[in-house]
Amino acid sequence: MKLNPNTISEKMKSVKASCGGAPFGEKRTQAWRHYNAAEAAHKANDDIKTKYELDAARKALAQKITAA
Repeated sequence: MKLNPNTISEKMKSVKASCGGAPFGEKRTQAWRHYNAAEAAHKANDDIKTKYELDAARKALAQKITAA
């Protein structure tokens, strides 16, 4: 299934900016991993995987990290 490429490009820009502006730490590291996976999926023209990884990156930035 193909999604609107403009929507994906805009979402990638937004997530990249969010990852870059996040404070250093576990959440930022997890978000960058998902963003890099989204870039790889985007290059492979896999829109579904791209969207999934971008959503995962946003969730990684939004999650609360609790100390053990």
